[in-house]
Amino acid sequence: MKRFVPASVLLALLTALTSESQVFETNSGRIRVVPVAEGLSDVWSLEFLPGGDILVTERDGRLRLIQDGVLQEAPISGVPEVRFRNHGGLLDVALHPNFATNDLIYLSYSKPGDQGATTAVFRARLQGTRLVDGRDIFVADAWTTSDVNFGSRMAFDSDGLLYVTIGERNFPFPDDQGMSAQDLGNHMGTIVRLRDDGTVPDDNPFVGEAGRKPEIYSYGHRNPQGILIHPETGEVWASEHGPMGGDEVNRIVAGANYGWPLASFGRTYRGETITEQPYQKGIEAPRFFWVPSIGITGIMIYTGDRFPSWQGRMLVAGHNSRLVQVVRLDGRGPAERETILTQLRQQFRDLRQGPDGLIYVATTEGAVLRLEPAD
Repeated sequence: MKRFVPASVLLALLTALTSESQVFETNSGRIRVVPVAEGLSDVWSLEFLPGGDILVTERDGRLRLIQDGVLQEAPISGVPEVRFRNHGGLLDVALHPNFATNDLIYLSYSKPGDQGATTAVFRARLQGTRLVDGRDIFVADAWTTSDVNFGSRMAFDSDGLLYVTIGERNFPFPDDQGMSAQDLGNHMGTIVRLRDDGTVPDDNPFVGEAGRKPEIYSYGHRNPQGILIHPETGEVWASEHGPMGGDEVNRIVAGANYGWPLASFGRTYRGETITEQPYQKGIEAPRFFWVPSIGITGIMIYTGDRFPSWQGRMLVAGHNSRLVQVVRLDGRGPAERETILTQLRQQFRDLRQGPDGLIYVATTEGAVLRLEPAD
């Protein structure tokens, strides 16, 4: 006689299986992967609050809180309306450098409007489980009817200046082959640098130049979805989605051109070569590139002591390739990169170092995971 297991029991069994920690071998020793929160929706970003709680963005427009290790059921209120289509939605979250005294947080998102959508930055005060006094401090001149390639990551430098990545919006690609990223008269395919209130720093590279947006810090980007400030050198680093091949990590220099679409190691989605000369005079070459693409998204540099062998190394999230790589910044060739976590078969979106010196990763499948030494 066949015995049937109720669906609720099957769900409980599956949840128990996926919620267990797992141990994996790496070149630097065994690591344990521990679920912190599951059941989220298409996580884009996470950010630690001063007490160790975690803010999490869900791309469909919810800002969630993991408090005392528990995902709170109700989302934080006061989030702006987002255009949740294709690549669009609620994207990055960042804290003001003086958050402990001013409670200011920043959200980047795809803003809907009569012209389609663009990338915008929203600033508000976090009071308990709600955002108050919220307003857009920057709305990119990158409006199109396309719903792809919004960017968008944010990072504050030691001077309190905010860097925001803007995708080239893939419009009207392929007719102009993405040349909007070479046009300094809009924000498509750029990294912008702002004061904390959205105004323009006087020393931005194109301030006062006719026909050029003063917010632009660098240009010629395709779809940068990762950015960080190097904790020792203060350099700005950004990751960038290529098309078919040609994912990049770049050191960002003020006023520099990063080449899209004039220089790329990738191909179009039809398989055509974009350029025969990926290295060109006047265009900054990538520090690292990936062929084939790994679907590069978030990046971080590890500075803690829980993983001594990874100190000073960059961790890179591979979305479509479902992996994380540990990259030696001074390395060359295959030995510079170690691939980990492929066994999880998760689409990795963001990585952050926690105040406990451990590493936290977020996945599109709706999980926040903690990496810790297993030995």
